[in-house]
Amino acid sequence: MAALGTAQAMIDIARREVGTIEGPKDNETKYGAFTKANFLPWCGSFCMWVANEAKVKIPNTVSTVAGAAAFEKMGTWFEADCGQTPQPGDILYFDFPGDGVNRISHVGICTGIIADGVVATIEGNTSGKKKGDQRNGGEVCEQVRAYKPNKKKVLVSIVGWGRPNYKGNEVQAEVPAAEAPAFPGTIKPGDKGDDVKTVQQALGLRADGIYGAATKKAVIAFQDNHDLIDSNGVVGPKTWAELVKLL
Repeated sequence: MAALGTAQAMIDIARREVGTIEGPKDNETKYGAFTKANFLPWCGSFCMWVANEAKVKIPNTVSTVAGAAAFEKMGTWFEADCGQTPQPGDILYFDFPGDGVNRISHVGICTGIIADGVVATIEGNTSGKKKGDQRNGGEVCEQVRAYKPNKKKVLVSIVGWGRPNYKGNEVQAEVPAAEAPAFPGTIKPGDKGDDVKTVQQALGLRADGIYGAATKKAVIAFQDNHDLIDSNGVVGPKTWAELVKLL
């Protein structure tokens, strides 16, 4: 394997994980256990687990929206229309057209260039089947993705990418420390608004601002993972303090 801290080490470790599937419970993985986000969507947890194994420092990207924002703050974020090409080892962020989620909702690792506008990737929590759920498919797969219109007619789904500070290819950027939002008061099922969106973004959920059944299930799983006393789906100050660490 390549030297730790390098892009190639990141790719080698990710490739060893190809074929891994979640389970036995929904969204249960060693990747989620590592980030303390088990039983939640785990594409970001996969990238973070791989980076840790490769001794590469990347921003917390359990929440894909927050991960992309952190790379932007570092100054190592590239929009898909910036005129540049993703490099092997870059962390790619996706918004799949027509899936009902109009925001960054998935993340993976670039492993190589296939053609102009098209790259090879390894992603967690995706599907190897063409009609499978590409952002919640339950397995680690190699994929072919596009960041601009291309002759191969691969669907454009990459909206941008972040570049880690790899050994031998230093970008002179520090991973920023997140500024934790202040506790806004108890958040519970039935609530609506921006505070609910913050909770959903931290958990990698669709941020519609409505505290429904899916959000409650994710909050309870998060509380269980963090040994919080009240695993009841109500976001109090202790749960909030742990959640905002993911932002």
